[in-house]
Amino acid sequence: MAMRQMLLIACLLGISYAAFAQNYDSLVRRAMENPHRGPHDTILVAGIVVGKDTLPYIGLPEVVISDKMPRRLRRRLEEWTRLRNAVYVTYPYARAAARILREAEVQLAAMPNNKARKEYIRKKEAELRASFGPQIENLSIYQGRILIKLIYRETGTSCYDIIKELKGGFSARFWQTVAFFFGSNLKSTYDTQEDRDIEAIVQEIQHNPYYQYY
Repeated sequence: MAMRQMLLIACLLGISYAAFAQNYDSLVRRAMENPHRGPHDTILVAGIVVGKDTLPYIGLPEVVISDKMPRRLRRRLEEWTRLRNAVYVTYPYARAAARILREAEVQLAAMPNNKARKEYIRKKEAELRASFGPQIENLSIYQGRILIKLIYRETGTSCYDIIKELKGGFSARFWQTVAFFFGSNLKSTYDTQEDRDIEAIVQEIQHNPYYQYY
């Protein structure tokens, strides 16, 4: 009797072990099919070996912690951003002004008399107003001051002298007075040292591979 009980218990244990092994194998297969789960539905994570221990390793996204920008530095950044925007807006007009002035000088040099010169200047002025008038009128006073400096940079001549040469001294003095009331100066010049911030931005534009499209 005792022998049959022992055999029965052994058979039950063998059946239980076989069922457990079969269930475990099934769990392992499912874990292999789904690499995000382990044999006991545990989450698989990366590991790192520290000494003789293997520890779980979970990478966290980078978090940047910074203090508030100092007031002086923030003011400087605001000034630079404002200047950079003004140069990007006005530099194309300064380039166009230099090109048009060179063309006008060639044409005026071939004119037979002052009457022809005045007629040419009048027509050219009308063309410029039609082409650039709306854009120039929308410039801010600050952008206008930057444009005056950039025109000198591109032509080597102040806006005052350009107007004086083309329109006469009275017109030059008149527009200088108007500019003065708006905080500008048509006699402004350009120096690569004094205006090094503007020069740096111009160099940035010129070395931009997309400048030709700009």
